[in-house]
Amino acid sequence: MESAKIKLLFLCVFLAVLVTATVLVLPKDSNAPEKSPVEPYFGVSFCGDTPEEAKVLIDKIKDYTNLLVIQSGPVSKNETATNIICNYAVDAGLDFIMFFGWFDNAKAPWQRDWLEYATETWGENFLGIYFFDEPGGLQLDQDWEFIFNHIKQVDEEYLTEYYEGMKKYVEGENQTIIRDYELVKNNYVYYFENHLGLQILNNQSIPAFTSDYGLYWFDYLGGYDTVFAELGWGHDSEKHIALCRGAANVQQKDWGTIIVWNELNEEQQTGEYKTGPEMLADMMISYEAGADYIIIFNYPTNFPEEQYGILTDENFEAMQQFWSFMEQNPDDYGKTVGEVALVLPENYGWGMRTLDDRIWGYWGPDEYSEQIWNKLHELLDQYGLKLDIVYDDPNYALEEIYSQMVYWNSVN
Repeated sequence: MESAKIKLLFLCVFLAVLVTATVLVLPKDSNAPEKSPVEPYFGVSFCGDTPEEAKVLIDKIKDYTNLLVIQSGPVSKNETATNIICNYAVDAGLDFIMFFGWFDNAKAPWQRDWLEYATETWGENFLGIYFFDEPGGLQLDQDWEFIFNHIKQVDEEYLTEYYEGMKKYVEGENQTIIRDYELVKNNYVYYFENHLGLQILNNQSIPAFTSDYGLYWFDYLGGYDTVFAELGWGHDSEKHIALCRGAANVQQKDWGTIIVWNELNEEQQTGEYKTGPEMLADMMISYEAGADYIIIFNYPTNFPEEQYGILTDENFEAMQQFWSFMEQNPDDYGKTVGEVALVLPENYGWGMRTLDDRIWGYWGPDEYSEQIWNKLHELLDQYGLKLDIVYDDPNYALEEIYSQMVYWNSVN
């Protein structure tokens, strides 16, 4: 019973609750248009509220994309809307990925059965489930001091029992957490390995996707099949490609990129979005680096006055240019591979966005961070997209994958 309390608290942090919706079964149109094969998957995420909004976006992009990511909380709560949008996308010649926050048998019982229905109805056009969002980012940026203090007030005895050495309070004004990176990593991976939702997907051989901006290596260890590295927030795109591609290469998983805001006002959900040239540049390096998926994040604004969300004519023009480039230059896809690996310490869950970024969300930089930071940027300057960033994990034979490995603490 006490174990349920702490798990419930963390579920509240990570998950969104889904509600029941009406069932509507629609037939698949066998006359969907065919396109010339293009690698990789390239498309847009739909984050609007209704099928009407989705249809407008699909009609806009269907001639120069091959993927729709239905990344909508309201739609994921409504089976009728889900089926309408999936059918419309497939009839337009697009494959799709569906977002589910989690499986709630009490409030959304249709979702588990829908997996089988989707597989039977849309076959290979149904690529899998986008499950959770930014798990590594939440770990890095969550207000853990508030959470731990809240748990301490509610059930101090169980806090001590549950963490058993991970969380220890120091006498005095300030409180800290003992730096046990291995223990935190094991807890993080265990949480996802044993999460019922990911087990449901795994048992039915449904690929699990998510987007993130840190801890990609550990997302894959937890059971994700594909992680989309978020290119935005003013961060170095090549660095995040190196982190995500390196994790996928070593663990034999797929990877992708999702192009997001430059800056975001989280309260108003508005901010500075990528210009057309900026977006095109990120698409091009993703293509050159061999991303399996390249996705443009979109966000609803004021439909129908602003019917395409945050995407502008300039963004759509960039997407069309990129589609034409892929059609005309298939040999450029994946032409720059990760030849050199920067090897980080095992279990070192550092966000690496800035020198003062958090480690596992609990701590600031340690005595090794500056050395790692300097080595990382030295190698990025030298190798660019040829660099992957991986971990010194005895479960993986890095020497069989990379022709050159540079350890974080190497002298040269």
